[in-house]
Amino acid sequence: MTTGHKIPTPIKDSLLTTKSFRDAEGALNWVGEIYNANVEYLIYAFHEFSKEGLTDWLAHAHYPYIEVTTKKAPFVDNRLSFGFLSRPGTYRTTLTRPDLFRAYYLEQFSLILKNHPESDLRVGVSNIPIPLHFALGENFHLECDLSTEQLITLPEIFDQPDLKIMDDMIPNGTNVRKEGEPKPLALFTAPRVDLSLQRLKHYTGTTSEHFQKFVMFTNYQFYVDEFVRIGQELMEPSDDAKIAKERSRYISFVEPGNVITHNSNIPGCAVTEDTKPARLPQMPAYHLKRADGMGITLINIGIGPSNAKTITDHVAVLRSYTWLMLGHCAGLRNSQKLGDYVLAHGYVREDSVLDHAVPLWVPIPALSEIQIALERAVSKVTGLDDYEQKKIMRTGTVATVGDRNWELWEQSVPVKRLSQCRAIALDMESATIATNGFRFRVPYGTLLCVSDKPLHGQLKLPGMADKFYRERVDQHLEIGMTALEAIRVLGYGRVHSRKLRSFSEVAFQ
Repeated sequence: MTTGHKIPTPIKDSLLTTKSFRDAEGALNWVGEIYNANVEYLIYAFHEFSKEGLTDWLAHAHYPYIEVTTKKAPFVDNRLSFGFLSRPGTYRTTLTRPDLFRAYYLEQFSLILKNHPESDLRVGVSNIPIPLHFALGENFHLECDLSTEQLITLPEIFDQPDLKIMDDMIPNGTNVRKEGEPKPLALFTAPRVDLSLQRLKHYTGTTSEHFQKFVMFTNYQFYVDEFVRIGQELMEPSDDAKIAKERSRYISFVEPGNVITHNSNIPGCAVTEDTKPARLPQMPAYHLKRADGMGITLINIGIGPSNAKTITDHVAVLRSYTWLMLGHCAGLRNSQKLGDYVLAHGYVREDSVLDHAVPLWVPIPALSEIQIALERAVSKVTGLDDYEQKKIMRTGTVATVGDRNWELWEQSVPVKRLSQCRAIALDMESATIATNGFRFRVPYGTLLCVSDKPLHGQLKLPGMADKFYRERVDQHLEIGMTALEAIRVLGYGRVHSRKLRSFSEVAFQ
């Protein structure tokens, strides 16, 4: 057992000072100094522990916080959906990984200072401890290097992850503040963010710095195969100056295991880093990266709402600009053909996985900016405009269920329900992703492709499926990428819909 003796700390007393700032850069630099010093201290303490086996001291470090106080309601551009304090009061959040979130934090800090010129940003050291696991990062597995005795002793010396401070009560709208406690400034606390960064590495096989602001989710490997082909092709050198310039928009392509293929069209590009994993992770991620982080990430979530919820719970902390679901569905109308598209404008939620967080009486709206981008992308890629487009695409309600074998139910039940809600398609992931997008204030959209028509005798059987995959996957993926490029050009300030924000909302996006 420990005697409570504290290991000498390398953290200077000056770093415990709370400072006020009127510039975003200065505030973020102080956040970085505090965070880095605390993490370096924990790493130093862990090395001493693992090397010497010392058990007579305690090692604690804490996250930085940022706090803002305003005494009056803001007068801002009423088109804004974030970046301001909704009511007078004091707001606070803890922060982590300023290296990863630098651009994000700078944007949030700058908006608050702009919209509240009377207020300062106060940065200091919080009372929330940094768990050792989070300080060591996504690529360090301490269990591999410690003895059984050390693993038993570890929690007596270092702070461990505490689930009591990692819940989603803020985004769920169920957070209850204690008297005198600051209001939340962001949706996620620092420990909650760090937990998700660790989980992203586990589930996707790639670390968080590779994730891009635009994320596509799919439920079939065929989309991954085409995305990999496109990504690798864009990295190849070209003698045609125009093609080389076009390909140079992307700096690298990253696959599970952090296998990085650098763009050969960029002068001085690095050599490809190849460390392919022995096996693929549960939900592998692939990243077509831009230097500004505005590229595209594709995640194969597999089949089912549980996977869809799991991964979006964690991708949410990265504050994506758009989530787009591209996958297959059952067409419910006899007038639909295999290969037709479905643009979801409403969702029937029978997936069950988010009912506790977002009650069924909460509507999940379609976001017009995403809908328009998808519809225009279908026209651009297929060459069909306006009325002609209706031949291959329907806009309507998508029903999402949690049972893949719903066809085996007594058929009068699903037929009646699907008819009453006017559903035109059924799948297992779309409503889940849209609901979590609504819950976490991330713009979302759904474009599905009809792969079977079970209510009309066309079940998903091998022969039909193979033909469909060959004819439609490439075009479907191209439509999704085209839509995301249009959204990127439009700009995030115009895409992040006010429909996603409540009347008493955190300031951070």
